[in-house]
Amino acid sequence: MQKEEVLKLANGICKNTLMETLDIRFTDVGEDFLTAQMPVTSKIHQPDGVLHGGASVALAESVGSAAVFILNKDADQMVRGIEISANHLKSVREGMLEATARPIHQGKTIQLWEIKITDDAGALVCLSKLTTYTRPK
Repeated sequence: MQKEEVLKLANGICKNTLMETLDIRFTDVGEDFLTAQMPVTSKIHQPDGVLHGGASVALAESVGSAAVFILNKDADQMVRGIEISANHLKSVREGMLEATARPIHQGKTIQLWEIKITDDAGALVCLSKLTTYTRPK
């Protein structure tokens, strides 16, 4: 499948999901990465007007889980996140976040992914690690 087809498929399956609610959009894919963007607006702020850490974690898990499924290239597999950790490093009030998932370990059943979330200036906002479990549907 071509890059444009993969991105169209990835964005198409987000309809009526948390990804659509958070305006997450997959923007780039390669042999060993998947990238998505999410706008920082008041709907994902904490009460004091900065990005809610839970929104960052939702972005990280969304792009990491999708990366396992897309890069695995096996439609007969089911992917579930089983553990996620996140270090929130910088506050953001507005702009666009970009999250890129890259594999650390790609086992047959268990995968470990690093997801870096950056702001418009390229500064690291959040560093997350996601463990996923893959099995036949």
